Amino acid sequence: MVETVNKIIINADDFGLNESCTKAIVQAFSENLISSTTAMANGEFIEQAFTLAQENGFLDKVGIHINLTEGTPLTENIKSDAFFCENGKFHGRINRLKKPEKSQLAELKEEVTAQIERLKGIGFEIFHADSHHHIHTDVYFEDTIKEVLFRFNVNKIRLHRNIGKIKFYKRIVKNIFNKTLKQQGFITTDKMGSMEDLALYPDAAQKGVCEIMVHPDFDKNGRLIDRQGWDDDGYAFGEELADIKKYLTGLKLVSYKELQ
Repeated sequence: MVETVNKIIINADDFGLNESCTKAIVQAFSENLISSTTAMANGEFIEQAFTLAQENGFLDKVGIHINLTEGTPLTENIKSDAFFCENGKFHGRINRLKKPEKSQLAELKEEVTAQIERLKGIGFEIFHADSHHHIHTDVYFEDTIKEVLFRFNVNKIRLHRNIGKIKFYKRIVKNIFNKTLKQQGFITTDKMGSMEDLALYPDAAQKGVCEIMVHPDFDKNGRLIDRQGWDDDGYAFGEELADIKKYLTGLKLVSYKELQ
């Protein structure tokens, strides 16, 4: 059970996605701006990411960033399924209102399993889980993903976002998902949101354990930022990641591994 103390996890998503964001995450660790990260098994820079984590002493702070929406899958069956892919790559347009067929859930299970095995094969231990574009919170996918996580003894997982401006009906869905996670034996934080959410609701981090999700990268001027997107020239843009320091007064920065 999560202790009700003032702790905060700042998790950097997309570790291994590409060289830029991977090296930005390394720098963010060195500047004590983040406390954990999640690795993308099919990222183009994933093997180098392992080496950098090992060399910079944060290998025990890495989880899995489950990905079903970007890049090339690790398994073959899912590549030819239009529900997930186009031309052998994830198309990122999964219809979350459509119930998948049993065969598609089998493809999902196979792919998530392969992503965990890929990371473990490289050398990552995997201490927690979240997902690209929050796909693990999908109502039709969550049971299959949880099954795979439990098989690999990954019992720490990101909540459905519950900080920020959230419509009433969405908050009900999120609360049910979050409550169910704990009932099923997952260890979670009490709250989860983005750096933007924290800016709007700074008091949210002052009670219980809060996770703030960030996406470190470098902008065209080489600044370390929390990436919000890419401009027309392909450069990342966003707010300076160091701005998060103003919200950390009185909080203890911890990793997912430290959650009990």
